[in-house]
Formats: sequence, structure tokens, C-alpha cells
Amino acid sequence: MKLDPRKLYIPTVRFLEKTLALTVLISVLLALIKGVIFLAGQDWTQTETFYELIYRVLLLVIGLELVRMLITHSLAAVLELLAFVIARKMLKPDLTAADIILSVLAFVCLLAGRKYLMNQAGDKAGGLNNAPLSQERAESD
Repeated sequence: MKLDPRKLYIPTVRFLEKTLALTVLISVLLALIKGVIFLAGQDWTQTETFYELIYRVLLLVIGLELVRMLITHSLAAVLELLAFVIARKMLKPDLTAADIILSVLAFVCLLAGRKYLMNQAGDKAGGLNNAPLSQERAESD
């Protein structure tokens, strides 16, 4: 009996990815609870409190997008995750002009990647325009 490493490798990696996704999801939920408690005690007349709210919300969204990326393996999930990371980075008050220019260029690259790397069907399905990889993934599940 010959042991095929792919038969063991793919399910093991999928299991580990799902475990990591569950861990991140639990962490996001805990961060949400802690964030609500923290923000409830803040002075809402200050602008910094609002910035803190947006900063924390974007961090939670990044966590959820990471979970989605680990589960779906789609290019759309990766691009959206990177877009939220860039958006969160741009909200920091200590940005330099170079940081802003590089962030805008990175966002433009993400938009170009979405337009040119994904077709309409792949975009709606949230997946890559790559049938063999999708078939391999379906066979491994």
C-alpha cells in the first residue's frame, strides 16, 4: 500500500486553516466585547473617541475578512482584506505625505488588480478565474 502525501496534506492543511479561522473569529468576538466596554466609558464629546471607534471597527472588519480569506481562498477576499488594512493605516493621525501617497498608490493597485485579475463571474462568486484550482478544491472538500 502506497501512501499518497497529497491525500494527507490537503485535508490537514484545510483543517488547520479552519482551526485558525475559528481562533481568529473567537478573538474578534472577544475584541468586540472588550471594545464596547472600553468605548462605553469614553468621553464622546472628544474627536479622538470617534477616531478610536473607527479604528477599532476597522480592526474587527480586518479580522472578519481574514476569517473569510482562510475559509474561501478567493482573490476577492484577499483584495478586500488588503483594502481594509490600507484604510485602517490611513486613519492614523501621524501619517506623513509619503505614507498617504503610498497608501493611495496601493489602493489604486488593488482596484487595478480587482479589475484585471477577476472576471465578472469570478467577482460575483467571490473566487478566482481559475477552474482547475476550484475543481481541485471541490475534490478535496
